[in-house]
Amino acid sequence: MKALLHIYRLVRAGRTFARHNVVPAHHLAELPAPARLAHAVLGFGGTSGDMQPGDGERLTAALTELGPSYIKLGQFLATRPDLIGVEMARALANLQDAMPSFGLEEAVKEIKNGLGGSPESLFEEISEPVAAASIAQVHRASVVDAEGMSRDVAVKVLRPEIEKRFARDLSDFFFAARMVERLHKPSRRLRPVDAVQTLAMSVHLEMDLRMEAAALSEMAENTANDPGFRVPSVDWARTSRRVLTLEWVDGTPLNDLERLREDGHDFILLGAAIIQSFLRHAMRDGFFHADMHQGNLFVDADGTLVAVDFGIMGRLSAKDRRFLAEILYGFTKRDYMRVAQVHYDAGYVPPHHPVASFAQALRAIGEPLMDRPAEDISMARLLGQLFQVTEQFDMVTQPQLLFLQKTMVVVEGVARTLDPQLNMWKIAEPVVEDWMKSKLGPEARLQDAAESAAMLGRLFEGLPELLAGAERTAQAINDATAGGGLRLDERSAAAIAVAQARESRSSRTAVWIGAGALVVIALSLLF
Repeated sequence: MKALLHIYRLVRAGRTFARHNVVPAHHLAELPAPARLAHAVLGFGGTSGDMQPGDGERLTAALTELGPSYIKLGQFLATRPDLIGVEMARALANLQDAMPSFGLEEAVKEIKNGLGGSPESLFEEISEPVAAASIAQVHRASVVDAEGMSRDVAVKVLRPEIEKRFARDLSDFFFAARMVERLHKPSRRLRPVDAVQTLAMSVHLEMDLRMEAAALSEMAENTANDPGFRVPSVDWARTSRRVLTLEWVDGTPLNDLERLREDGHDFILLGAAIIQSFLRHAMRDGFFHADMHQGNLFVDADGTLVAVDFGIMGRLSAKDRRFLAEILYGFTKRDYMRVAQVHYDAGYVPPHHPVASFAQALRAIGEPLMDRPAEDISMARLLGQLFQVTEQFDMVTQPQLLFLQKTMVVVEGVARTLDPQLNMWKIAEPVVEDWMKSKLGPEARLQDAAESAAMLGRLFEGLPELLAGAERTAQAINDATAGGGLRLDERSAAAIAVAQARESRSSRTAVWIGAGALVVIALSLLF
């Protein structure tokens, strides 16, 4: 029965995709006859046939019509060009998360249930919704602070029963993914079930607004001293799983270019601030806003960028951050051998491929960029081409890097609406060089040496306990064999003792040699 429900709902979704002609004509002709027939039947009565093949608007329109879960699916697929292709992923990169709002009365009820108290006792007043997305909507409200002063806040409220809607649609996605893996063997390498599981985990986190509040708090700490960028503060007393209250941002939305121009803001500086802020967050902190479209960015009176909506965040490990910085730095310096070696050092490309051959492939990507005008150079496109080429060298797909590249597509697009002549390399270079100096310079190496010395110190501290444990083990063996069974004669016991003493002296000698080497390295770096 459940299978029939899944099939019924998926067929309805398929009809929506067919009516919008999501599959371009040149791809449709390549499908088997039964698939073409199904597409024709499902798409009967469609109204979108006048759209040109390849237009991303068809897919985004279909996803928007299907509702919140499918919008999130589209946003997720934008990060997986390995699943849907580069062109389709690029089309989905700008999919906006906008839905009709629900009424104020329902919102007040959700606030009461979410905060466990009457909204009248928590807020002076609450406005009609000012923005609505697939999972939640935002209201403007006012509160009285501890000093008796009134201040405006933004109140984000989850949609009623949104969890049930997502649970139902995600179960359909899992059913479809399992069928694909079962019936189409070539698709198994892409692990569609795992992909849906990743989407489900992301949505689960996004539907807990405490997680967004925590992301805001973490980002605020990371960027406290950053020029030209900040995030709103969280009102934790009025925040729960279903309700998020934060500082109201009095600024101009970045998509209101006319008002920004009237206010006298410098578009060139704003474009640079967007790119540099994003790169700092990604490389320095390994924690970045993954939905930095114009609707989520404001400019306050002094020209500072203020980011909102932290439901979708990205993280990079220390290895990924070094990988990203080395790649960008290597391409800016046209050092393709260095870029190639970074891939091998990170373990992303198997060692049986010659490094020189890989460097040659990278040169084929980088050199054409060097002679192009600044406005045609795209860092996101560079990374996209890089990931395409690395497939030929058996590079294992790195979802976190694809996610980063997808986000960079959006960030670059926003920056170029402000400054079409934006020079990506020139703007990125100081941020990348600062990171390289902080992580790969003499001070960084000294810090690494100090951390290694500390690790050896912890090893020394643990030696007495380790020796005591060995003594207890020896005693236990002696007790076990005292009454019979395995016995060691005196000559064997003496030989074992000599060997253990020799090994112990060798281990201690190796440790002291290692510690001495670290001291020498540290002194050479200092002097």
